[in-house]
Amino acid sequence: MSPEPGNPLEAEGVLNPATAWGPDGRLYLYPRLVAQGNVSRIGRARVVVSDGVPVGVERLDVVLSPDEGWEHGRFNAGVEDPRITFVEPLGLHVMTYIAYGALGPRPALAVSSDTVTWRRLGPLRFAYQPELDTDLNLFPNKDIVFFPDAVPGPDGRPALALLHRPMWDLDWLRPGEGAATPAGIEDARPSIWIGYVNLDEASRDTAALTYVQASALLAAPEMPFEESKIGGGPAPVRVPEGWLVIHHGVTGANVKGFELAHGACYTAGAMLLDPTDPGRVLARTPEPLLVPETEEELQGTLGNVVFPTAIEKIDGRSFVFYGMADSKIGVAELERSDG
Repeated sequence: MSPEPGNPLEAEGVLNPATAWGPDGRLYLYPRLVAQGNVSRIGRARVVVSDGVPVGVERLDVVLSPDEGWEHGRFNAGVEDPRITFVEPLGLHVMTYIAYGALGPRPALAVSSDTVTWRRLGPLRFAYQPELDTDLNLFPNKDIVFFPDAVPGPDGRPALALLHRPMWDLDWLRPGEGAATPAGIEDARPSIWIGYVNLDEASRDTAALTYVQASALLAAPEMPFEESKIGGGPAPVRVPEGWLVIHHGVTGANVKGFELAHGACYTAGAMLLDPTDPGRVLARTPEPLLVPETEEELQGTLGNVVFPTAIEKIDGRSFVFYGMADSKIGVAELERSDG
């Protein structure tokens, strides 16, 4: 998918899409549409499939705009980078997105039963955890995505898990403030965390989906392709060995807060989480699985970027949908190797 010529909603790019299967059995794409002035909306498009391969889109409508007061500021606005998970225990499509409000990026949720109409639940709220000696709600947070099925929570009971990526550097808000890391966290680089939602409460009232408890560090930058930071991508996929997480790694930039990482390189890797304890990493790829190579990935609003945000199975084959240089949307087939 490329920006449509003459479409003001796409003047600065289409990127970082979510996906969902509609009740009609068709696959739908939910791209971030960027208008002039870096104002983002979330669109909906029908995926065109030819011989079992996604090859294009048919544009339909816009499902979310920055209409709420907490989704815009005086000089900025946006609902950005959606991820959609069909959460099986609730029978609902859960969309996480980033509201770019007055105090920077803040994670938020919307839900849908038909993939057409989306109902906002509001911003995510993180429970206070004394052992962290901080309030996670004070920090920008991105790359939020739910697991599709219940997992064992920290107390052993079934829970809904989600990945998130807090950013500790507060220089963007108060110059000289630096990185206020939680207790026990010495590496200030943005890392992947895991949190949990009470399944029983969410089953009774979907508003409980916005209340995240028991957050903990899952994976910090470790491999060379993750030198600057890492973040979650598509919803985790259950494979025989555990939960497969496709994530992005960034090198080549020392980025403050949530600024665009100009001069950086975004690649995609993977890690495997324990099926009975998703807060434990079993394995991770030492090298990236996908790197910027094509012209669309090397040149754009933010060059040298592949940014995976959705994964779907079509006719038995797995396809990863990803942002290309913050300007276009690509797709790559993910193949399993037994070697």
